[in-house]
Amino acid sequence: MTVGGKRLRAVALAAAVLFGAAAPVPAAAHPRESGPLQCQGTESISYHPGLTLRPRHIHVTVDGRFASCVGGDGAVKSGGYHEEFTLFTGCNNLLEGFRTRRKYTWNTGDSSTADITGSSTAVAGQVVTPVTGTVTHGRFHGRNLLQLIPVPQPGALQCLSGGVTGATGPTVLVISAA
Repeated sequence: MTVGGKRLRAVALAAAVLFGAAAPVPAAAHPRESGPLQCQGTESISYHPGLTLRPRHIHVTVDGRFASCVGGDGAVKSGGYHEEFTLFTGCNNLLEGFRTRRKYTWNTGDSSTADITGSSTAVAGQVVTPVTGTVTHGRFHGRNLLQLIPVPQPGALQCLSGGVTGATGPTVLVISAA
């Protein structure tokens, strides 16, 4: 399978999960066993200064909030993450790939740190970013994850005027079973 085919398959799978076409997450058979965790929420991204067509250093703030989580061992009901970093970017190169570490904090008071990679694709007026990785520390250690983040694609008029200062969209996170 080609890299483009793998990316399209990952986007299709993640979209199915995000838009409810996936089967519900089954409850764990035994309390000690932990099934997959599925969380739904929103991600908000802010850019300062705003993104324009001309690339420049941009301070990016990312806030993700999961209002609803089901599965796992049943204890995780909600969570979130926060990141801040600087990129040299503009409206025309938002689709580049990335590799980073993300820390998810749960309602239980503990957290999961994951090494993640992602690459965005423009699809039907959205910038769709499937993120994959492995939990390296904390709750769900050793499990794989998939997170899908679609946000509205910046319009040319926004990029030519004052710039794009932010975007918000739905997100879904699935962490594999133990």
